Amino acid sequence: MRLAHLRSFYAVARHGGFTAGARALHVSQPTVTSQVRALEAAYGIELFLRRGRSVALTDTGDALYAIAQRIFEQEGEALALLRNTGELRAGHLRVGAVGPYHVMAILGAFRQRHPAIELAIAVGNSEQVVQGLLERHTDVAVLAHYAADPRLHFTPFRSHNVVILVRTDHRFARRRGIRIAELAGEPMIVRERGSTTRKALDDALRASGVVPRVAIEIGSREAVREAALEGFGISAVSEIEFVPDRRLRTVPIIDADVRTHAHVVCLNERRHTRVIAAFFDAADALPKRD
Repeated sequence: MRLAHLRSFYAVARHGGFTAGARALHVSQPTVTSQVRALEAAYGIELFLRRGRSVALTDTGDALYAIAQRIFEQEGEALALLRNTGELRAGHLRVGAVGPYHVMAILGAFRQRHPAIELAIAVGNSEQVVQGLLERHTDVAVLAHYAADPRLHFTPFRSHNVVILVRTDHRFARRRGIRIAELAGEPMIVRERGSTTRKALDDALRASGVVPRVAIEIGSREAVREAALEGFGISAVSEIEFVPDRRLRTVPIIDADVRTHAHVVCLNERRHTRVIAAFFDAADALPKRD
């Protein structure tokens, strides 16, 4: 059965005649007549009782009309969904992020532009967030580290200095800055492997020939903070992630450029999807302050 034949049948039944049905479909009356006859001939049935210019549904026609009505109502719903989603008047966006600091600014800008889109956020380290994109658990992500991958499309967003986090009674606490060589032998609280901040510091230490002394490895920013307060050692944090606390201080590294870089990332094949492109546009419109 061709959908065009069913559509012609539905129009004739709904509007009470072949001429009225053809007018509703914006086609000629002979076209509608031939399509209805083709449908009847294909199954050896009669859908209409023809009485001059008037028509009446047969029992089979009446049953088919009820089914066709549901089909074309659902078609209308599908078209409305596609139009609303395409015009960002409805839909969902699943966002992966390594933390709230960058992503919330973008989400705020996106929500102002497209308040009808429902948002969901999944938080993890960089490796987990990338995996979420590749497995299509998320649509777009904000990452603090991006490794070149032909499957992914990315654009830079912002960057921030990595600073050393110390307790106020540590000897570094009154310093205006420290040199990276001074970290040699210091007990270090480090993030788990896959953390962007850890990678940035490890790269800088390696480049300077400094071997860190790892006191404890921890899988969250909050736990790093608590470990520093408990005296496990010093740590490294992205400047934007530090929450002021009278018991803690941050000290800049003065002889190495240690930074985290935020990027907006999606699957390359999905970069032109309307809602994903709108997220990139919202990020691009924000100031790129350091």
